[in-house]
Amino acid sequence: MYGLELAGEDDVFAAREAACAATAVDVVGPGLATARGVDTDRLRTLAYTHRAISLLGRCEADVSAAQTLVAAADFDRSGSVAVRARDVRSTAGTDTRRAERVLGSTLVDRGFAIDLDDPDHELRACFSADTCLVGWLAAESVREYGDRRPTDRPFFQPGSMAPLDARALANLAGAAPGRTILDPMCGTGGTLIEAGLAGARPVGVDAQRKMVRGAGENLRAYLDDDFVLLRGDATRLPLVDDAVDGVVFDAPYGRQSKIARHDLSDLVAGALGEARRVAPRAVVVADRSWAEAAKTEGWTVDTTFQRRVHASLTRHVHLLTR
Repeated sequence: MYGLELAGEDDVFAAREAACAATAVDVVGPGLATARGVDTDRLRTLAYTHRAISLLGRCEADVSAAQTLVAAADFDRSGSVAVRARDVRSTAGTDTRRAERVLGSTLVDRGFAIDLDDPDHELRACFSADTCLVGWLAAESVREYGDRRPTDRPFFQPGSMAPLDARALANLAGAAPGRTILDPMCGTGGTLIEAGLAGARPVGVDAQRKMVRGAGENLRAYLDDDFVLLRGDATRLPLVDDAVDGVVFDAPYGRQSKIARHDLSDLVAGALGEARRVAPRAVVVADRSWAEAAKTEGWTVDTTFQRRVHASLTRHVHLLTR
């Protein structure tokens, strides 16, 4: 069993993304989940999971209970260790420094040496509300999103999605080594960058020539040349049936897409139909629910999330399967 340290404030959304790299994910407290199995390589690509720990056990959110768990745990490890304790979202009221001292002392009694700078092992104790997960660090996600802020890219347009969210959406669409991910309204290419960095082959389509050109500049700044960018209409994709493994797109906000010269409802419906033709799954983001339109186009709506961006914008995330 594993414990997962989730990121952000929406644990249900984070757990769903975590399921791209883990099995049987179950939220057990604010910011914490358990999983039966974890693909550590894929976990490193997740946006809304910080770490996975190989569980020694679960106990109540009490330092003495965690100490008892560590003292009794059966494990075959030796060498140096560092202990890290967290009061996740400050929900448990735990003195984490005391927890680190107590658990460190317990490990010293079991033959470990303490090394806070370069330990052979890291023991993590995560206290959250009334529960605590204790285990050995197994994997950490790579947190380099600040290096790819939209304003720092070669080509920028207002309204670009933050890399953290773009990565989560790409993962939910199935981004992974050996897979191809399509964004049929790719804009500046932010989601394609994240899909590529997660190991997938990105394919982008946009109605505007300047967007295709700009997205190319952005992708070349972060990826190798293994991507495809095309100018085209999302309602008439220049792709054969079942050409890609997943589709992700951020539908235009407002009433009308003037660039594509479509009524917005026709544009989204057409894009949904074409997405279903070329892929078995899709992730669609919008400023409203398009669930009924997705059903009309033959999709099954697996689930939806509402994610607040700011006071005037809530993103609706639709997970669709064919």
